[in-house]
Amino acid sequence: MSQMSGGQAVVETLIALGARQSFGVPGESFLSVLDAFCDISYFKFTSCRNEGGAAFMAEAWAKLTGEVGLCFVTRGPGATNASIGVHSAMQASTPMILFIGQVGLEHQGREAFQELDYRKVYGSIAKYATEITDVNRTAEVVRRAWSIAISGRPGPVVIALPEDILTQTTEIKIPMRLISTPMAGAMHFDVMRVSEKLKTARRPIIVVGGGGWSAQDRAALNQCAVRLNIPVVTAFRYHDLFDNTLPLFLGEAGVGMSENTRQTLSQADLVLAINVRFGEMTTDAFTLFKDDREEQWIVQTHRSGDEFHKYVSPDLTMICNPSSLLNDLNDRLVPTELSIDRSWVVAGRKGFEISQQAKVQPSPVDMGVVSTLVQELLPIDAIVTNGAGNFAIWPNKFMQFSAKQRLLAPQSGAMGYGLPAAIAAKLECPERCVVCFSGDGDFQMNCQELGTALQSNARPIVLIVNNGTYGTIRMHQEKNYPSRISGTDLINPDFVMLAKSYGFYAERVEKTEDFEAAFIHALASPSGAILDLNVAADAITPSLTINDLRDR
Repeated sequence: MSQMSGGQAVVETLIALGARQSFGVPGESFLSVLDAFCDISYFKFTSCRNEGGAAFMAEAWAKLTGEVGLCFVTRGPGATNASIGVHSAMQASTPMILFIGQVGLEHQGREAFQELDYRKVYGSIAKYATEITDVNRTAEVVRRAWSIAISGRPGPVVIALPEDILTQTTEIKIPMRLISTPMAGAMHFDVMRVSEKLKTARRPIIVVGGGGWSAQDRAALNQCAVRLNIPVVTAFRYHDLFDNTLPLFLGEAGVGMSENTRQTLSQADLVLAINVRFGEMTTDAFTLFKDDREEQWIVQTHRSGDEFHKYVSPDLTMICNPSSLLNDLNDRLVPTELSIDRSWVVAGRKGFEISQQAKVQPSPVDMGVVSTLVQELLPIDAIVTNGAGNFAIWPNKFMQFSAKQRLLAPQSGAMGYGLPAAIAAKLECPERCVVCFSGDGDFQMNCQELGTALQSNARPIVLIVNNGTYGTIRMHQEKNYPSRISGTDLINPDFVMLAKSYGFYAERVEKTEDFEAAFIHALASPSGAILDLNVAADAITPSLTINDLRDR
């Protein structure tokens, strides 16, 4: 045992659990924790400009590394600002702990300054929310939070830290044991059933998604799919789980699902849904995989049994990690035992490739051409991030991610995610190229985090799709209330001047033919880069203009 404060105990427990990186905005309610950071040189606290940006960074960093994302914020406004990152972590099944400085125990229940009940505030958007009320139990509470965050379906946990608990000093023993999450392997009888079904299936498909994929899981997916020649579809914004350039990749089941992907999923006679939570995106707004699906046989695996039978009723469910079933199938089956209709796979791939060919855009800068050039020029291990909005269609629908490339994007559809995610990625992988796609409205949700990028020397490349409007809302507005524009126009600042004030290389790209040279300059810039792309508001989606919507 050692004499230490509650704040020191929080930090020492995290270090014992293997933590090495955190994000946050400093606050007077957790000064004891900030002070404890001074004694741990190898534990990094990245000070951000807004708690929402900090929480996004913690979530994206956890998604990229597979470790637990950590975020520290102050009470009241700080905590509510950070809630967007917690919601994103919950929807993406990302392990994360949000630490919130809290009003001291002696003042609670009196509506003290910035007081909130965090169990109630986060009850519906976090996996678990708690508060440390006894300094002697600090290590216990933090360790339990860590365990909950990584166990079963990974997710965010919230811990409130009363100020007086953090400053109390007592004898505390910090357990040094790491926390592992043992996962039962796929049951032998279930693997046998799936193997036999695969031998007779003509149109099997592997659908993958969800959080918590390890390097071993990704390798198992690649090995099993490629060796057995089973095609793969990824869930919304999980493109990077499987090499999109392989002929077995047939598309993404996400927002605006293509007709080719929908047809592929509806025609499949065997669906192996690996680590997937069937929801609105993967089911095309709850229209696929219904109970009256006739001959279609569905296997759903997940780390948590709570994810079964939410909407889809699978024929077989299995609680296991992805590699368990995939490795067993790969060991048990040989390609000659399968009778897959190769013409169906080829047709699905051809349909996917056709969907990658964007129409010429009615815009000074054609984002279809931009997306193609970015894909061609990106390094093989690049990391791409995006926020939310119609602009995200370009990296999400018109780019293919190879085996070593990564995509960090919000499952929750949260605007402002892309820039913080890119900064977190650059912090973790300074040697890798990180490119953020952002809309002009999306960018301004967290553009202040350019200060974090400057201070941390973590500077990505940012492509601002600048069309002077909240594009997604404008699209819906034109669909439902043609020519009646309300609240969706944007008057933007000079993004080039803004970027330069933060030490970034910056250019305004006025026309398509200027983009390639500008992007090459950006790739070569040691100070990161921001390219402001002149995109017409009329190019509202890759396939529809505003006039098209008004004519409907």
